[in-house]
Amino acid sequence: MSEKKGVLFVCLGNICRSPIAEAVFSHVLKQRGLEEKWFTDSAATGNWHSGHRPDSRALTVLRRHGVHTDHRARQICDEDFDRFEYIFGMDGNNIDDINDEKPRGSKCVVELLGKYDPQKQTIIKDPYYGSGDKGFETNYEQCLRCCNAFLDQFQ
Repeated sequence: MSEKKGVLFVCLGNICRSPIAEAVFSHVLKQRGLEEKWFTDSAATGNWHSGHRPDSRALTVLRRHGVHTDHRARQICDEDFDRFEYIFGMDGNNIDDINDEKPRGSKCVVELLGKYDPQKQTIIKDPYYGSGDKGFETNYEQCLRCCNAFLDQFQ
C-alpha cells in the first residue's frame, strides 16, 4: 500500500451512491487540504454499468453543490483489497457482496459508510428507482456527513 491512504466506495451498479460518495470525499479532501494524504475511487458489486457515467440525477445533484466527477463505472476487483485501506459499502447487501469477494488475508477494513453518520442513518438507500432527484440529494447529504465524520478521526 502507498503512503497515501485509500478509500473505495462501493454500491450495486456504481452509477448512483458510490460515485456520489467518491466525488464528495474528493471534494472534502480538497476543502481540508488533504489531497496529498488520501486517494479515492468507487466501484460496483456487479458489472451492469461498467464504463458508464454516473446517473444523470447524481450528476445534477453534484453540480448543484459544486462537486465535480469524471468517474466511469467499474466492478470491484481483487487488487482493490490491496490498494485501499478502507472499503465502504452503502448497505448490508453491498457489505455481504464485498466480503464474499475479499481475498483471504486482506487487511482492508470493510464497513458501512453510514457507520460514520452523526445522524445514525447507517444505510444509504439506492435512489435509482425513485422519481426525480430527491433520493440523490438525500444520498449527497448523507455522504457529506459521513465523509466529514470519517475524516474527523484523523485530525
